[in-house]
Amino acid sequence: MDNSDILLRKPTVEDGMDLFDLVERCAPLDPNSSYCNLLHCSHFADTAAAAEKANRLVGFVSGYLIPKRQEATWFVWQVAVDAEARGYGLAKKMLTHVLSRPDMKSVKYIETTITPDNQASWALFRSLAKQLNAPLEDSVAFDREKHFKGRHGTEHLVRIGPFSLTD
Repeated sequence: MDNSDILLRKPTVEDGMDLFDLVERCAPLDPNSSYCNLLHCSHFADTAAAAEKANRLVGFVSGYLIPKRQEATWFVWQVAVDAEARGYGLAKKMLTHVLSRPDMKSVKYIETTITPDNQASWALFRSLAKQLNAPLEDSVAFDREKHFKGRHGTEHLVRIGPFSLTD
């Protein structure tokens, strides 16, 4: 599959259940409730991106601007790319698509959490930091034992920035 005919757009509430299905196909992503997906596709549409090919959702980035931050920070909640669309840089294209929106020009930092074994996500965010010419820092955000009571791997907070989107 080549991704030249993939449409990147803001999601709509009608994408909610398609997002639910996409995440189910994208192990090891943590599934969200269908209601949570509806909120990401409606309340957080301005900070999310849907990737569509032939009327089928093949990629999605969800996120939000963290409230009460002195410098605007976009928290990337989840990045999902269907198996058929992998290997073409779609994840980074969706991230940069969101960052290119006029309402995102004040963003100076990106944050996300990644488990230590998720090499694809580490590679994606390292590549994005390089593209933005910005440092990448990581620290433990949510500890396996302390926060997840042993039921989920430790999540590292990845912080990229500062960077400027106005250049």
